[in-house]
Amino acid sequence: MTFTLYDDARLGLARDSLTGLSVADALGAQYFVPGIPRDAAPPDPVWEWTDDSEMACSIFAMLAARGTIDRDELAMSFARRCEPYRGYGPGAVTILRLIRSGTPWPIAASTAFDGQGSCGNGAAMRVAPLGAYFADSTAHAAAEAVAASEVTHAHPEGIAGAVAVAVAASLAAKARLSGHRPAPPELLEVVAGVLEAGGRVRRGLERALGLLGRPPTEAAYELGNGSAATAQDTVPFTLWAAATFLDDYPAAVRACVAAGGDMDTTAAIVGGIVAAHTGVGADGGVPREWIAAREPLPAWVR
Repeated sequence: MTFTLYDDARLGLARDSLTGLSVADALGAQYFVPGIPRDAAPPDPVWEWTDDSEMACSIFAMLAARGTIDRDELAMSFARRCEPYRGYGPGAVTILRLIRSGTPWPIAASTAFDGQGSCGNGAAMRVAPLGAYFADSTAHAAAEAVAASEVTHAHPEGIAGAVAVAVAASLAAKARLSGHRPAPPELLEVVAGVLEAGGRVRRGLERALGLLGRPPTEAAYELGNGSAATAQDTVPFTLWAAATFLDDYPAAVRACVAAGGDMDTTAAIVGGIVAAHTGVGADGGVPREWIAAREPLPAWVR
C-alpha cells in the first residue's frame, strides 16, 4: 500500500508509541521491588518511568522539531537530560558524561568495552516512536534508527537491535493505517530480512520464528529476557512478544513481566511497538487507567 503521511499523522503515531513505551517501562519497573509477585498489580499508585522513557522522549522531541535525527543534537540532548537515578547503566552514564564535557560522540561511543562499542539494549529500548513516525517507509525507519543509535552504541549488534525495533514499529503503525494485521511469522521475517545475515540479533529473530505459539516464559528461556542487557539477549524475545500480541497491549506487557529479566526495558520495547498498532484507550490498546498511574512525562516533551 502506498500512502502519504502528513506531519500531524506521523506525530500522532509516534506519540501513541511513546505513550505505550513509557507506560510499559514504568509498569515493568515496579516489579523490581522485592516481594511483589509478577502476577499481581503494582501497589504503588504512581509508576515512575526510567531511562528508557527519558531517552525516547528526546527522540520524539527531535522528530517533532526536525522530522529527522540530527546526531550531534541528539547526543547532546541525551547527555543534558540524563538523570542517573532513572536507572542508566554505568556504561551509558560514562558515555553521556564524556559527551556533556565536550568529547565528540563518535569518540565517546567508541570508548565502551575497550573500543568495541556497546552492544547493549539501550538503543533498542528508546527507538519505537521513531519507527512509528516513519510508518510509510521501513527503509527510512532503519536509516534513522542507525543515526539515533550510533551516538551511544558503536557495536554493530547494538545498532542492529535498534534497527529491528524501529522496523517492527514501522510495520505495526503501517498495519494500523491499512487495517491489515501481519501474521506473527510475516512480521518477524520482514524484520529479520533487513538485518545483516549472521548477526546475533538476526539469528535470534530466526530462532523466534520456531517459538511462535509457545508460552512467553518458554520463548524467553530460549531467546533471552534482557538479563544480560545486550541487544541480542533482548530484542529477539521482544519482537516475538510484539508479533504474538500485536493487537493486545495489556497481554503484550504482561508477557514481558511474566518472563522476568530486564522487565522495564523488554516491556518498553514491546509496548512501543504494540501501541503504534493499537493506539490508546481503544479495545486492546494502552489502558487509560495505566496512563493515569504512570508518572507524567517531562514538561519539555508534553
